[in-house]
Amino acid sequence: MDTLVTVLKWTASGGGMIAATMVSLDLGRRLTGWGLVLFAVSALAWIGGAVLTKDFALGTQNAVLLLIDLYGAYRYLIRKVPPGG
Repeated sequence: MDTLVTVLKWTASGGGMIAATMVSLDLGRRLTGWGLVLFAVSALAWIGGAVLTKDFALGTQNAVLLLIDLYGAYRYLIRKVPPGG
């Protein structure tokens, strides 16, 4: 189980760093949206690691971040931009 936790943590950490870079570059709605999707995947990995290690604070934080990331991905990738907006 230690190996799985390590893989989850490094996946979450690496994904979060890449996602932060994608969002911070601000190269358009599409790339920003996919950065938020990657943040969501990273949050899922953190939640998995938190469940396995019984780290409820980390799990709770990333459950909230997952919801925020999914909402952001919806806004950038699915929702239509209003005219003039």
